[in-house]
Amino acid sequence: MFVDESDSAVNFIDLFAGAGGLSEGFIQAGFNPIAHIEMNAMAAATLETRAAYHYMKKFDPTLHLYYEYERGNITREEFFRHVPKEVIKTVINVEMSPENIMGIFRQIDEILQEDGVKKVNVIVGGPPCQAYSLVGRAQSSHMLVPMSEDPRNELYKMYTRFLKKYQPDMFVFENVAGLKSARNGASFKNLQAQLRRVGYVIECREQNAMDFGVLQNRKRLIIIGWRKGTNYHYPVFEKMQSETLVNDLLSDLPVLERGGQEFTYRVPFAQASEYVRENQIRTYGDVLTHHVVRNNIPRDVEIYHRAIEAWNNGHQRLKYADLPENLKTHKNQTSFADRFKVVEGDCTSCHTVLAHLSKDGHYFIHPDINQCRSISVREAARLQTFPDSYYFEGNRTSQYVQIGNAVPPIMARKIAEAIREMIENRGEKCCEESK
Repeated sequence: MFVDESDSAVNFIDLFAGAGGLSEGFIQAGFNPIAHIEMNAMAAATLETRAAYHYMKKFDPTLHLYYEYERGNITREEFFRHVPKEVIKTVINVEMSPENIMGIFRQIDEILQEDGVKKVNVIVGGPPCQAYSLVGRAQSSHMLVPMSEDPRNELYKMYTRFLKKYQPDMFVFENVAGLKSARNGASFKNLQAQLRRVGYVIECREQNAMDFGVLQNRKRLIIIGWRKGTNYHYPVFEKMQSETLVNDLLSDLPVLERGGQEFTYRVPFAQASEYVRENQIRTYGDVLTHHVVRNNIPRDVEIYHRAIEAWNNGHQRLKYADLPENLKTHKNQTSFADRFKVVEGDCTSCHTVLAHLSKDGHYFIHPDINQCRSISVREAARLQTFPDSYYFEGNRTSQYVQIGNAVPPIMARKIAEAIREMIENRGEKCCEESK
């Protein structure tokens, strides 16, 4: 695994890891990843590729082979011949279930034993949020299995079994704000009871990514817990709302044609905005990938043009009911009336990036009226603060889903930094008390 095996190492396990937004933030904050558990094959492949990136960055800072892989000059098989199996072993691609959990424990225990890791300090992650989301519940009537009967409602029990098994000092449980009201509040009450039952004091607060310096209005429930008998607490996060405009996050990316071929670019580092460079979203030498968008039929292009014009005219939102009849395709003009929405380029934050990007781009229209298109995979990744070096495996649909479901790495890093400081200070205090 090539982790820091010293007594001062701070180690974590990521459950329901997705594409690794939480993990990336914790790694940037100096944590060692023990394992990432993720059931989706493409998201797990993304985690493997990122693990390989971190390995190569540590042992070969030129990242030559990684860049060759991104460009498509070598195959995945050829690339991974240069990556030790121990690196990839940290990614466990399996569904979290009562049937599989003992096998997952065995794999993690093997990693801990092989690398001489004595302690798991933190567990992070959050079960899939669709079962708790307000949008998901609104669509429940159209589903074969009602949302109230969705088996994902019980996935938090898997989380608590990991807490009981590995007894970390602290944990971070992330989910949508709708968790509090799901099933009339029963899910949230059961979750709290389970977390306390396995020995943790917990505190739950709604956090907004924009308060962590992310240029996105993204509200999430962040539950932080610590073992009973310790003096840890919920960190106080100083609000860091950026004055940078969303356009500054996107301005250095090449202009795109709708439905064009995917290329890899070398965007000059100096062209990136101060925000992009300071937050290491772009670093010197990065190869720019995933900057490609779907094609749009003429009707949608015309609607996009009208939506951007409305936004530029005093931040007005285009209402579906106001469209000419020849541009309408749905009889329902009340539900999702704002189904065409422009990314707020001239503001300091945009609306929440969602996995729905995989369906169509109507809700994420690029603010440049001359391009008149939906945002690219890379632009969605930047709005989520993923570094340009982050390579997402799978097709474009899968990439949009991975990005939309992720925790913004910058937000995750700020949470991780506060937790690491608390754990390290506690360790110093324990040393002083033992003298």
